[in-house]
Amino acid sequence: MTTTQDGALSTIRALSHDGNTRHFNDGDVVFRSGESGDCLYGIVSGSVKVDWDEGRMQETLGPGHCVGVGALVEPEHLRYGNAIALGDAELLVMNREQFLFAVQELPVFGLEMLQKLDNRLRNLKARTHAPAVEQVSDPEF
Repeated sequence: MTTTQDGALSTIRALSHDGNTRHFNDGDVVFRSGESGDCLYGIVSGSVKVDWDEGRMQETLGPGHCVGVGALVEPEHLRYGNAIALGDAELLVMNREQFLFAVQELPVFGLEMLQKLDNRLRNLKARTHAPAVEQVSDPEF
């Protein structure tokens, strides 16, 4: 199944109509690495920068993406990265029970999320396994 960015965003917007959103201003911390997490965030509007490994790896995610999913499925519920709002951002907040209910009632939500996570992992893998480029200095004359 192929879903689109618009499909994922439509689903997140539909789930956000119950008043379970939170506004973040530019630079606000959504969560920090090492914190215990009890929810995931779906990006309704704006952007979120996620970084790992002391900032050496990072990505910027926009509407239709989810962040913090790992804390709901990881046994210790720990955050592995930092998430910071870039500009004003409206985020859907879902705890584990809400997430499981959404996946049960809207299976396409689970499929869209898996597709997005797969694409993110592929992009990160491509960036970390890209061949190193040697810098060549101009020869001195």
